[in-house]
Amino acid sequence: MTSRSTFVPACSAHDVVRVYGRGDAEVRALDGVSVAFERGRFTAIMGPSGSGKSTLMHALAGLDGVDSGRVVLHGDGRREDVEISAASDAVLTGLRRDRIGFVFQAFNLLPVLTARDNVLLPMRLAGTRPSQEWFDEVTGRLGLSARLDHLPHEMSGGQQQRVAVARALLPQPDVIFADEPTGNLDSQSGAEVLSMLRSSARETGQTVVMVTHDPVAASYSDRVVLLADGRPAGEIAHPTTDTVIDTMRALNVTGAAVAAR
Repeated sequence: MTSRSTFVPACSAHDVVRVYGRGDAEVRALDGVSVAFERGRFTAIMGPSGSGKSTLMHALAGLDGVDSGRVVLHGDGRREDVEISAASDAVLTGLRRDRIGFVFQAFNLLPVLTARDNVLLPMRLAGTRPSQEWFDEVTGRLGLSARLDHLPHEMSGGQQQRVAVARALLPQPDVIFADEPTGNLDSQSGAEVLSMLRSSARETGQTVVMVTHDPVAASYSDRVVLLADGRPAGEIAHPTTDTVIDTMRALNVTGAAVAAR
């Protein structure tokens, strides 16, 4: 596990600007954002609608470019720092294969493959394979051991999302980015997936960065980073559902007051 006495970044943004459109239609989705995400922690990104939270995550993950500023995926002694914002498509493809994992709201499982084959597919495509011990640990911790030979349509939504989490965890990436991972789940299934993401950070030192609009989901994280109008708007350490709700209410009220001027 990462020591908590020193903040060690897993990824970071430095004065990042992302603009869509031109002229009267210009939207500054990110307007000079600087923020770092700690290695081995579970961090949520939140903000009002249109705050830039998904744009920030996409920039951090190399799914979208930036107009200025720097995005860095930090090394850990075994791997070197990489400036995501200046990387070629070939480098980004390699990073998404080896160092960046994804969990999305849509499970993105191949319907003709079993849970086992869906979990293993990215590593097989990369020409690598996990140790049997690590595969058993990940699938066992996620409660999938008895479901590995089932097809996606034979599984509940929560079980399918656990398969997606296992698929992201198995290559042991530097960072897992989760975009509204419980958006298609009922409350119980969502709680199970969030608990798994939290335990992955606390028990194995996995870095998880999650975008969510849900205060309950955010309460599972170690820290909430807040955005408003494309700019940093503070953060919440050790969030609870109530502290997130109160903070988001204040952000929404402030944004409405600014818009009314």
